Amino acid sequence: MNFNLSEEVRAIQDMARKFVQNEITPRMAEDDANHAFQEDLVKEMGRLGFFGCPIPEEYGGSGLGFLAHAVVTEEVSKVGGSLRAAFNMQTMGTAREIYQFGTEEQKRKYVPKLASAEYLGCIGITEPNAGTDVAALKTRADKKGDMYVLNGSKTWITYAQVADVGVVYAYTDPTQKHKGLSAFIVDLHSDGVSTGPTAGKMGWNACPTGQIYFDDVRVPAENLLGGEEGKGFKCVMGSLDNTRLTAASGGVGMSQGLIDASIKYAQEREQFGKPIGTFQMVQEELARMIVETEAARLLTYRCAAQKDEGNLNNSLETNMAKFYAADVSSRVADGALRILGAYGYSTEYPVERLLRDAKVNQILEGSANILKMIIATDALGYRKANK
Repeated sequence: MNFNLSEEVRAIQDMARKFVQNEITPRMAEDDANHAFQEDLVKEMGRLGFFGCPIPEEYGGSGLGFLAHAVVTEEVSKVGGSLRAAFNMQTMGTAREIYQFGTEEQKRKYVPKLASAEYLGCIGITEPNAGTDVAALKTRADKKGDMYVLNGSKTWITYAQVADVGVVYAYTDPTQKHKGLSAFIVDLHSDGVSTGPTAGKMGWNACPTGQIYFDDVRVPAENLLGGEEGKGFKCVMGSLDNTRLTAASGGVGMSQGLIDASIKYAQEREQFGKPIGTFQMVQEELARMIVETEAARLLTYRCAAQKDEGNLNNSLETNMAKFYAADVSSRVADGALRILGAYGYSTEYPVERLLRDAKVNQILEGSANILKMIIATDALGYRKANK
């Protein structure tokens, strides 16, 4: 499989790298410490086309593809997870999901505005008692004439407090279990919608996370995603096959950011009269970090390349990439802390922030245990991941 990047993809990768260096890095530590949402940076990334890679040009994207999405996400993730989240809120979990499953009218109305970040988006799946088990969702959408009336709540929703529009999952027929699940495009400025913050987080501090409450929220029937009830489970599974690619790319990016910081420190820090990079134990740590990150990158690029070839249902390869990249980012963060010692624990260096941000990779977009179960049951023949 050829992972050589085209001239167009290299150009947007270079643009992303320069944007990170010039615009994000100088203020990342301060924004993280102040829990400041970087809305201006999200909007600018939208204007630069960072969110439109896997979106066709006719719907406001660039059509550069999934591999382009992966490499741009990787570049932004080198400084942390807070801005990486935007690639799912604006692209994979909203714009791309509406493009794949929505009606033509829905695509033209919402996809360009999400890809450009004119609208801020969010994904409404998780509830207080329902995460991986989507069949346990309690949010209801009852048909009343040409409207659906939405009641329920969502928690741990990225961009809950700032989003303009969300793809929200609710049961239209709870008696049908997962076959009764539907998805709706919801205007989050509607009457009856309220939000609140979740408890404090370990990382991703510059990324708002909250709860959304729906109290008799009236949603036009035309906002039923795809125009059919009962398609929600298909939509959420298809969406996860995309958002997990973004999560994998984010894990790779964080790992690379940690490696870069570790190398710089190892070259500058001296003990016993020479740089610590000359010590074999430091070299062993770095070598393992580098090789594991490269392996995670190859799994991630394979997943993206398959999607570019038209294989959008590559769940097995997507889960492998996400599981491994998330696991590696956590281990690389630990290795970077060992190399930097006390300075890695200090906010003076980016390793402290990246370590906190990396830990959540094993939880979001499908926990490590769920992904391992999917991979193993496929190998055992109990349930094939790619259908």
